[in-house]
Amino acid sequence: MPEEILNHLPHLTLAQVFDALSFYLDHQAEINEYIERNRVPDELIHSSVIKNIKVVGE
Repeated sequence: MPEEILNHLPHLTLAQVFDALSFYLDHQAEINEYIERNRVPDELIHSSVIKNIKVVGE
């Protein structure tokens, strides 16, 4: 839910969240290609960073 995003990013307004989601949906393929082109390979990420990401994502 867009409202839940505000719990993690309180500096944004609900309108900004909807704008961002709308932009993403309109440009999804382009954005996903950009993300994939700029993804850092797992073997280049320090293990402590990976561990911290897993803890935050749980």
